[in-house]
Amino acid sequence: MKKFFIIALLITAAIQFPAFAKTSQPVMANHIEYINLSWWEKYKDEYLTKNLLKLYENNYDLKNAALKVKENEQAVKIQFANELPQIGLSGQLYRDMRSSMQQFGSMQIPSYAQYNYYLPITASYEVDIWGTNRLRTKSMKQQLEIVKQAERATYIALASDFAADYFNLIRADEFLKIQNELIKTQEEIVSKVKDKYDIGLCTINDLLSEQRLLTTLKEERNRHLKTRDVLIDTMRVYLANSSENIERNSYNNVVLLTGIPPEFSTSVVENRPDFLQEEANIKRIGFDVKVARREFLPKFIIFGQIGLNAYHLDTLFNSASQMFSAGVLPSIDLFSGGRKIAMLKLKKFQYEEALNDYQKAILTGIKDINSGLVEYKEAQENYKESSDRLKMQNQTYSLARDKQEIGSASDLDLLYAKEAYLMVRKDEVSNKINSLISTIGLFKAAGGVDLYKINENI
Repeated sequence: MKKFFIIALLITAAIQFPAFAKTSQPVMANHIEYINLSWWEKYKDEYLTKNLLKLYENNYDLKNAALKVKENEQAVKIQFANELPQIGLSGQLYRDMRSSMQQFGSMQIPSYAQYNYYLPITASYEVDIWGTNRLRTKSMKQQLEIVKQAERATYIALASDFAADYFNLIRADEFLKIQNELIKTQEEIVSKVKDKYDIGLCTINDLLSEQRLLTTLKEERNRHLKTRDVLIDTMRVYLANSSENIERNSYNNVVLLTGIPPEFSTSVVENRPDFLQEEANIKRIGFDVKVARREFLPKFIIFGQIGLNAYHLDTLFNSASQMFSAGVLPSIDLFSGGRKIAMLKLKKFQYEEALNDYQKAILTGIKDINSGLVEYKEAQENYKESSDRLKMQNQTYSLARDKQEIGSASDLDLLYAKEAYLMVRKDEVSNKINSLISTIGLFKAAGGVDLYKINENI
């Protein structure tokens, strides 16, 4: 008999404690459309596209953003479960031992001990007359929408920041090439000035001035080396690989984007993730306000219990051991210390705050887009001016070369002309990359959409 009781207890424990769930596969980023690869392909840079695909596959922030969405999807399911009936089995097996002190009038119950087998199935359901639980579920769905837009914002921000660092890295590479050529040219200048000083054709101050310039150029090269190395390390973090070789294009193959619309409609802000987040937040808090109002109304819970209750195992399944109860439990708080009133006021204040954040999101979006357009136009103009200046400086350099060939200019004059050309060349490189980065900033400000089609989608 004791073995049977032990087996019964183990079965009851198995019913009460579910098995551990199997470990699921790691959640990966799963919204590559948020990166908008078709836009990045317009830069005609296969290395950029390839790196963005690596970013999508490996970046930890994107994986965490996907996990946040999954977490909130489960939160919605948890809340939806509150709209459904709750059913549970809670079996008990215990030994009841009573003393002889129990007495009913002149009749005294002697001491006794007995087992009690209790197997009830309990069900309860809150009748959602006022739609309170449904409103809570709608609120959770809006919270899920907020998290989804946060995930999309993460994609846009990471892709944009990575692309900006990518082009900055190309600029750093080109700057190092130009800087090395500048240093080589300046070393030749120092050598020739020293020759002039040795024969008394210039002062020591002239020589020292050229030597100081050489050290300045070398210091600038060190800064470019630091910039390049920092950018590579930063991009490796994006790609989640500390030894990743950052493949990149050469500056000469970089394509400048032109023809982007000079003006955007203000309705473009409606595509930005922060705008959509604030819009969902207003809806979410609106549902919360309704829930807070309906908390003042009574609740109705239908409950019931059916099962078996016996003192002997052999009578457990007899009709006399069957039990059943059911009823409706209405409840209402008569006094809660002002908690419900405070909660309602709190939600109303939060709703007003959400409205203010919504209006601010519109203004911020318009500002960001207008600022992006201004930066893009300025960068385009600066690149055009620096290109014209480079052409003129190239002509000056060519004239100096021609004069040197016919003997009307010295080698030193040619070196000075070459150095001036290289200086202007750095400005041209910087302005071209700035122009590309300004298109990336505009893409980010517009909510990650194709800037060439942005006015068509409104």
